[in-house]
Amino acid sequence: MHTLLVTGPGGAGRTTVAAATAAAAARAGQRVLLLSGDPAPCGDPAEPGGPGEPGGPGRLAEPGRPADPVTALAGAPAGAPVEVAPGLTAVPAGGILVARVDSGGEFRAELAALQERGSALLGMLGSRPLGAEELTELPGAEQFALLRALRRAAAAPGTDLVVVDLPPLHQALAALALPGQLRRYLARLLPAERQAARALRPVLAQLAGVPMPAQWLYEAAARWDEELAAVQRIVEADTTSLRLVAEPGPAADASLRTGLLGAALLQLPVGGIVANRMVPQASPDPWLAGLAAEQEKHAARWAADTGRPVVPLPHLGRAPRGPEDLALLAGTAGLLPGTPPARRDWAVEDRRAEDGVLVWAVPLPGAHKRDLDLVRRGDELLIAAGPHRRIVSLPSALRRCTVTGAALTDGTLRIRFTPDPALWPDRP
Repeated sequence: MHTLLVTGPGGAGRTTVAAATAAAAARAGQRVLLLSGDPAPCGDPAEPGGPGEPGGPGRLAEPGRPADPVTALAGAPAGAPVEVAPGLTAVPAGGILVARVDSGGEFRAELAALQERGSALLGMLGSRPLGAEELTELPGAEQFALLRALRRAAAAPGTDLVVVDLPPLHQALAALALPGQLRRYLARLLPAERQAARALRPVLAQLAGVPMPAQWLYEAAARWDEELAAVQRIVEADTTSLRLVAEPGPAADASLRTGLLGAALLQLPVGGIVANRMVPQASPDPWLAGLAAEQEKHAARWAADTGRPVVPLPHLGRAPRGPEDLALLAGTAGLLPGTPPARRDWAVEDRRAEDGVLVWAVPLPGAHKRDLDLVRRGDELLIAAGPHRRIVSLPSALRRCTVTGAALTDGTLRIRFTPDPALWPDRP
């Protein structure tokens, strides 16, 4: 299964490109699941718990209300909702399966479960549990719900391609980095080896006279780590790649450069760039002809600077709406995703014979020296590249070395490590 993550600067048309990509793959005979973060329109009959259903919130559909972007493009549902994976329901439309992320429902269910597990501690404090109807999702809940839906979508049997409509570029990269970051936090704050003292907890509870919450806390941490690890495996899999969407022009240049830098830092392979809303060339209108030339110039520079294919998606002269417009965009040459590009490893070069050092080569295309920062903490290295940060574990050979310098050459950060004589064995 190929997982294609679609993102780009805000307003670049990510949802349109994600839907067109899914439609192009379905036209080629692939079984496609489109995962959308757009909320369902009020009164959508395809949504569980809608008006008229048991337990529904009683939302009212408004005549003539605008549909959400995916529904507007794919058209009306072609059948009843189906469960494509445990906990993930999708609706057939336009030859693809469309699944929406219910971040509010995910947040309420998770918080209710957390309250239930911590009921002893809450009771001791005299707290009253919150009811599901009282809960309103907090900022950041959308990212967690999207990651959980991604894990479920990757387990959908009989699916060839999963297209994920991600948030804007910066938020998308932050969300994709979350699993690894949170697992590191959990390991530091609740180390697994502390669970070895679980036999003492009943004694400590009797001495203290209060129930000890550590057991359920560690169990919850273990469950979270398992879920995060599953998402991290999907993000880092060889079958996962990014597709960036941007409207060619000066405003998109800086966003794309920063986004490509963040993707390189996270080792997320970018399969290509979609230059969206390209106006026709050779227009008799001087203004349109100038705009077309400007767009072509930026698109050509993106291809030259990144070495990645740039797919031009035409401007339809209107906002895409309806299956007919989606079919026009889906027929664009090059839109059908190919084999995901290989994930680039960070190689360790042994230059002890020549220079007495080991060099860790970190590809960061488009980076400038002023964007970079390095901090060594124990066996970990924090790398900051512009607004993006990542903490990585050092390879075993480099843990016995000290950082003695770094240089950025030809888009690669080369970090020099000098072996520590006290830790490095003497060579014969």
